[in-house]
Amino acid sequence: MKFLSMYKSVEKGVPPSQEEMAKMGKLVEEGFKAGWLLATEGCLPSALGARVRNSSGKVTVTDGPFTEAKEVVGGFAILRANSKAEAIQLAKDFLQVVGEGECELRQIYEADTCMHQEKATTA
Repeated sequence: MKFLSMYKSVEKGVPPSQEEMAKMGKLVEEGFKAGWLLATEGCLPSALGARVRNSSGKVTVTDGPFTEAKEVVGGFAILRANSKAEAIQLAKDFLQVVGEGECELRQIYEADTCMHQEKATTA
């Protein structure tokens, strides 16, 4: 199974320290070697971003920073796990390295995922 992990935290406004980058680099290297980490990236500050919304046929664009948000997405990872419980443990391990924040986990659709869900709803 694959999971998208979106890391959300309060935006600090300063880049990570060399020590924080080294700890994260070690975790990322271990994850790729072990095969549970498929992709990962961090996000630049929300001041450089934008939100694009379509509501009732009207498209609006809001430039960052997103001051109304308590937390913003700070990065993401694509994880390979054998179960939701295993993905949760990987997120817990990540939070031990990165510190404060939360990870939202969402299973990614794959061909076998769709077939499994179809069977469950027709049974």
